[in-house]
Amino acid sequence: MTVACTHLNQIRDVTPRTPNGCEECLKTGGQWVHLRLCLACGHVGCCDSSPNRHARKHAGKSGHAIVQSFEPGEDWRYCFVDDIEV
Repeated sequence: MTVACTHLNQIRDVTPRTPNGCEECLKTGGQWVHLRLCLACGHVGCCDSSPNRHARKHAGKSGHAIVQSFEPGEDWRYCFVDDIEV
């Protein structure tokens, strides 16, 4: 059985709100490992390997399910809700 993402309709053409790093970490002086771009609103958050996991927290609070890697050379998307790459 193939699992399909049910949140593809959230994907928009977005501009990163904080292209220099995780929005919350930049405000608080936090550190991140990798960055993720919310494809619904342009929020830039830190990954699940980062201490604060801001990308996942943003998805939980906003309902914006799909992120894209915001790392140079990476080209993948992930849905937090459906737990799959899209």
